[in-house]
Amino acid sequence: MTAGIAGVLKPKAKVRLGDRVFATSTVVAGSLILAVLAAVALFLIVQSLPAIMAKPGTLPNGAANFWVYVWPLVFGTIWAALIALLIATPLSIGIALFISHYAPRRVARTLGYIIDLLAAVPSVVFGLWGIATLATFVQPFYAWLGENLGWIPFFAPPVSGTGRTILTAAIVLAVMVIPIMTAICREVFLQTPRLHEEAALALGATRWEMVRMAVLPFARSGIISAIMLGLGRALGETLAIAMVLSPALIVKFAVLQAQSPNTIAANIALQFPEATGISTNALIASGLVLFVVTLLINMLARYIVNRRKDFSGAN
Repeated sequence: MTAGIAGVLKPKAKVRLGDRVFATSTVVAGSLILAVLAAVALFLIVQSLPAIMAKPGTLPNGAANFWVYVWPLVFGTIWAALIALLIATPLSIGIALFISHYAPRRVARTLGYIIDLLAAVPSVVFGLWGIATLATFVQPFYAWLGENLGWIPFFAPPVSGTGRTILTAAIVLAVMVIPIMTAICREVFLQTPRLHEEAALALGATRWEMVRMAVLPFARSGIISAIMLGLGRALGETLAIAMVLSPALIVKFAVLQAQSPNTIAANIALQFPEATGISTNALIASGLVLFVVTLLINMLARYIVNRRKDFSGAN
């Protein structure tokens, strides 16, 4: 009885001033992020309404309505990003596995620095590289594809004579998203429990079999998350796409032709300086569409990570 009364009357531990300041600052910072996100969304919605409700023929290119105008841009954005991921995903996983499980320690450290440094290269540099070097380098290969595999719709002629196609833009995007995808995959691979790897090797598995049975299943959700984050990065790229592509408001799956589908970000960058009136609203509305698509992708990536965080290295 006496002990219980003493426990009730015992004064609470005094909260230090530094702890109180830190807790308050974190709450303010988190709330500020939500406020900024809400403000951006509100601005985009308000500025987009005139374009969304515009009368037929008043939008750029005489589009019947906003959705007719924005659909080719959405298609081009997603199409270029998917091609980039198709190229970047196996390369990123392979590089990450080599760094984490195959390369000597010194070589792995050097390669890790190089991959991280690649992420610091400005997108305009990648765009210049795509125009000046990559496009001319791959054009003969495109011509060969069009001549020998032109019966496949993706490689249908006529082939661009400059090499500035959506496939070239996708290759540039792939190089740009490889660093972030590789970094995430590498960290997830390194978190694989050592006992799992040693158990596989003790049972007679080769190194590749150990990777296939122990490392890759453990890192599955982390790999998916890296792919989703790379997709979000590719969807929002602007300068590199605007510099490489010869864009048009079209929907086509052919990747070797001169006229290629444009992306939302590149279209905004190219058209906004000269846009006025309803054209400005249409560009902002297309930005709202990109904002929603990117937000959905990030939410999906977070859901995948949280679903397996209790038994995976993705968290």
